[in-house]
Amino acid sequence: MIMIIERSSEWEEGFINRLENPEKWDSWTLYKMSYEIVKTNLITEFSGLQSAKYLPNLTPLTHQLEAAKTVIERMNGKAILADEVGLGKTIEAGLVLKEYLIRGLVKKALILAPASLVNQWVEELNQKFHIPAIPYKKNYPIDRYDIIVMSMDTAKKSPHRELIYAQNFDIFIIDEAHKLKNHKTQIYEFVQSLKKKFCLLLTATPIQNDVFELFYLISLLKPGHLGNYETFQSAFSASKHDLEHDDYLRALVNQVMVRNRREDTGIEWTNRRVQTIPIQFTKEEREVYDLLVELKNVSSVFSGSFALITLQKEMCSSKEATCLTLTKMREDCVAPDEVEYVDRIIEKLMALEINSKAEKVLEIIAQANDKVIIFTEYRATQIYLQWYLHVKGITSVLFNGKFNKNKRDYMKRLFKEQAQVLIATEAGGEGINLQFCHHVINYDLPWNPMKLEQRIGRVHRLGQEHDVHIYNLAIENTIENNILELLNTKIGVFEKVVGDLDDILTNYKKTI
Repeated sequence: MIMIIERSSEWEEGFINRLENPEKWDSWTLYKMSYEIVKTNLITEFSGLQSAKYLPNLTPLTHQLEAAKTVIERMNGKAILADEVGLGKTIEAGLVLKEYLIRGLVKKALILAPASLVNQWVEELNQKFHIPAIPYKKNYPIDRYDIIVMSMDTAKKSPHRELIYAQNFDIFIIDEAHKLKNHKTQIYEFVQSLKKKFCLLLTATPIQNDVFELFYLISLLKPGHLGNYETFQSAFSASKHDLEHDDYLRALVNQVMVRNRREDTGIEWTNRRVQTIPIQFTKEEREVYDLLVELKNVSSVFSGSFALITLQKEMCSSKEATCLTLTKMREDCVAPDEVEYVDRIIEKLMALEINSKAEKVLEIIAQANDKVIIFTEYRATQIYLQWYLHVKGITSVLFNGKFNKNKRDYMKRLFKEQAQVLIATEAGGEGINLQFCHHVINYDLPWNPMKLEQRIGRVHRLGQEHDVHIYNLAIENTIENNILELLNTKIGVFEKVVGDLDDILTNYKKTI
């Protein structure tokens, strides 16, 4: 059906009559009605939130309303929203944005998020907050839209970066802001250069590896709040994993950061049941591991600590991941004895028939008798585990960063409706909500404890109705012992500055 819209000309007759005859130009009744409407919509005081009145599709939780109120009233719209995973930082940011839009303090907004979360942001802003956000596409006339959601990777590159600089955005909202932790990266320099009237940084993990990450994050919001780098380092005797005067530093941090913990929300949460499970290599696996450690004395190609550490970590994961890396490194070996030594390791790797860690996974899945998420750091291990579980009669689906949004959504649905196990790489640790599952196996341990928190937060979040069981697997007398030690050290730094962290490595001292 074609609808024809014509411009009305009826107003002309009334306009001419008023010009030629002493007709009334206005209506006192209509004026009073307009006056009352404007008076009703006036916000007569700045304290308190008005936005909740305009959200028929959303009932914010108390801690979310308080967070938004704190950002607006105490932090002047520049804040780190650092609630624990699953408490609704997106909702808090939406409340702040809606409030500023209602009050007329914000007209143009740019939301930066990982590419996988762009559509999720657009949907939430439109459906829950009635904010007309659009996802940015290349060649969009950026000046014609007021509320834009864009991926970080797109925003930092030309010509999009220059287009953003040319606009007068009133507020920037940056999701997964821990991706800005390295001040030498292109995305950090891009955000640093933005003219930020209001700015929200969203991250459950403002410290991931060391205390200087928080320094640089806060410096994006309020340059000089913690002094310059040298002053900060001196005042708090700060090193990567230690500092002094942490009470004073925490007080300064709390001036720009809102952090709600699960136990502070008044909501009844299910428990975390965390186990760190020691695993023994078989004799054959141990032999290969020891040969890998000796590589540093055999070839200069492997003398770098990073290369050797990578191989040791991969050996604790799967022979498939190890063999891929070792084969690539073999190409750089020159001396015949070096090549011979590497070939010997590859031969022994391929002869291995048992993966001790995979056998433990099978045991855990059998005991759980329920849906399970497995996190690994290597795609080769991911594929191996799917094959191994298939042979044992267990259905599984993969989830990794190479999948586009449609495939990610499809895998999530398959996991919910059909498969027993989801095998995810680190990409599965962000942006998906899986409350229908309550068993998490950390097959490979990351160096960063906040990655563990992100993984667990996929299931231990609002809507979870069961206790969540977490299994951290670690092979004894390997590099995974060192990883556990460092994870605990980093957790200590986080808790000194940011606050207590929920259990992610309980029972470590008892089991390893």
